[in-house]
Amino acid sequence: MSSRRSQIAPFHVMEVMRQAQEHESAGNEVLHLEVGQPGTPAPAGARAAAIAAIGTATLGYTAALGTPELRARIARWYDERHQLAVDPGCVVVTTGASGSCVLAFLALWDPGDRVAVIEPGYPCYRNDLEALGIDVVGLPVDIADQCKPTIEQLDALLPLDGLVLASPSNPTGTVLADHELQALARWADVNEVRLVVDEIYHGITFDRPATTALAHSANVVVFNSFSKYFSMTGWRLGWIVAPLDLIAPLERLAQNLSICAPSVSQVAGLAAFDDLAELDANVAVYAENRRIMLEGLANAGFDELAPADGAFYVWASIRHLGMDAVDLCQQWLRELDIAVTPGIDFDPRRGHDFVRFSYAGSTAHITEAMHRLGRWHAAREESAS
Repeated sequence: MSSRRSQIAPFHVMEVMRQAQEHESAGNEVLHLEVGQPGTPAPAGARAAAIAAIGTATLGYTAALGTPELRARIARWYDERHQLAVDPGCVVVTTGASGSCVLAFLALWDPGDRVAVIEPGYPCYRNDLEALGIDVVGLPVDIADQCKPTIEQLDALLPLDGLVLASPSNPTGTVLADHELQALARWADVNEVRLVVDEIYHGITFDRPATTALAHSANVVVFNSFSKYFSMTGWRLGWIVAPLDLIAPLERLAQNLSICAPSVSQVAGLAAFDDLAELDANVAVYAENRRIMLEGLANAGFDELAPADGAFYVWASIRHLGMDAVDLCQQWLRELDIAVTPGIDFDPRRGHDFVRFSYAGSTAHITEAMHRLGRWHAAREESAS
């Protein structure tokens, strides 16, 4: 018998990845548009630092909050990027943003508390909260409104104990403007709602830089990670910035749940801050991939898309096709050798009408995938005429 807590929904993109791998094992060359993972390795300096540490250092446990050097460097990052002073004592190094979610949610809320999450949004917010016995309140947003929540919507959900946002967002690519973040932070403070903002895709925007919610409230909790902009998904390294009064509870939880983030990853993460030119070159590739994908999807008949202003995703409606997203993604994998994620991962109520495309991979693969979708669309149009 398994616990009720374990009966949460699966993370469907992992199921799609497994199916794609099985399809590849059968001799097919799959174009991966399903995975939210950079196609580039960790920056060269990070890899060199890790190799050196493996050769010379003990690499034992670190402090539960992370090494002092890395915490200080993360704090300095906010000064460099946002001209914002952050106390290194308010930084907690975690096992990826996934570890940040578990630690922060445990530190902030008790079973039965009401926490709002955006729909569509990253599924692990909902799933982690539900596993912890927290009451998840869905807040639906629409492409017509750039997938942004409104104060009026939030007022209608009160009373709430928490609100989880992301900017830039997975899966929509929505970036909240500075004045929008400010208004949401003010609303949360006035209504005594703890605001948590996932900023894991900071550094990957295309029209303007993303701003941090830390600038607008002393009560906000933010996540970030080395997985996306820093191109270090498998290193499992992230961080939390939280008010000082939350650091002791977070430390106690970290001590018991994970002891510490991987020490070799912390060494590599510290060095990654010195490779910004390489990382920004990656973002330039994402920008080109985004251009190719948006043009390709338009040519393939997809005309209802979320903003895609940041991260590396396009959230697309498939209502015009009259198909279920799961069935469509399986058909594309089977017939076109293209792996795409169905929207049910991100929106449990409306996700069957949407899919998420990732353009984090190689430009050649994005280009070829768009050609295949274009031919599929043309054949479909011809058969319908």
